Amino acid sequence: MSDPDITREVEGSKGRYVLHLQGQEAELTYSKLGETQVIADHTDVPETLKGTGAGLMLVERLVADARAEGFRIVPLCPFVNAMRRKHPEWADAFNV
Repeated sequence: MSDPDITREVEGSKGRYVLHLQGQEAELTYSKLGETQVIADHTDVPETLKGTGAGLMLVERLVADARAEGFRIVPLCPFVNAMRRKHPEWADAFNV
């Protein structure tokens, strides 16, 4: 399996990460809360991609961007929050 393509789309105060894998699309959406925080509000992975790590890859990209760009993540999305709890090494990227 080839590496998935993850793109980032931003429109105003809203944004989303889109992962393309096996002809399918998964997404993680967020809202900007000022310049230093984003609220991760929803992750959607189609049934055909469940178990592929697609959701985790989206959160990893969000964490990488938070670190690189200096913003913190407010994990409103239950999936993002669950991944945060599983990965204590990401604590620096979250605002909880």
